[in-house]
Amino acid sequence: MVATINIDKVKSRYDAFVASRKTIVISSNDADGNPFISYAPFVQHEGKLYIYISAIAEHYDFIEQSETIQIMMLADEQDTKNLFARERLYLKCTAENIGNDDLEMIFEKMTAIHGAQLIQLLRTIDMSIFELTPKDGRYVIGFGQAFTVDFAAEKLEHIVVEKK
Repeated sequence: MVATINIDKVKSRYDAFVASRKTIVISSNDADGNPFISYAPFVQHEGKLYIYISAIAEHYDFIEQSETIQIMMLADEQDTKNLFARERLYLKCTAENIGNDDLEMIFEKMTAIHGAQLIQLLRTIDMSIFELTPKDGRYVIGFGQAFTVDFAAEKLEHIVVEKK
């Protein structure tokens, strides 16, 4: 018997999952094309993600010079019953360094999450905001529950693999 997937429930879960995340794992490539993994806190605004990173961070140049990066949001290990079926979201994104000017809405969101004192301090050093524009991705809830998705979850399609 094949279980029926309630896409509305999946969308609600997806929305709650994304809203609960404060950091993303970032996959980019170094100058030689080697993969590089990093992470950054982020905020969402109008369907895009924004990260605030230092120019001396190793991933700064890699992200700035990449046409496409991949990001991942992960459920906390302590909240996961089975680590082989950890809830996660992968998204391909374009990334653009948009500097720091005329971005008060982004800074307000960062302040709300990370605190005024920290964000004020970070604004005095060599940090830049990168705008990540999500393309397609995959949302995994658990075994047999993987979905092709866009960031807004307007496209949410259950992936079914035939057993051999």
